[in-house]
Amino acid sequence: MQKIRKEEKMKKFIITVVGRDTVGIIAKVCTYLAGIQVNILDISQTIVDGYFNMMMIVDAGKVEDTAKMSGELDALGKEIGVRIHCQHEDIFNMMHRV
Repeated sequence: MQKIRKEEKMKKFIITVVGRDTVGIIAKVCTYLAGIQVNILDISQTIVDGYFNMMMIVDAGKVEDTAKMSGELDALGKEIGVRIHCQHEDIFNMMHRV
């Protein structure tokens, strides 16, 4: 097992993708993430009545500017006709606590 260097501490983010189903949504999102060295830890997707929904848990430990990543994902979503939302795991957990 490869050790994570101290400066590459794991930073978990939750990415959601929602919109009308079209060809290539997963490919485009995953290609972008791979290009910036984001590792997908878990992924789930479903299509209900023509609407695409995907949730990913990712490790963005190698990304220095996660705000830029979030903005670029938002822009990618607009380009491909879906809504992409990215938030740090801690914020996601606080928002969804019961």
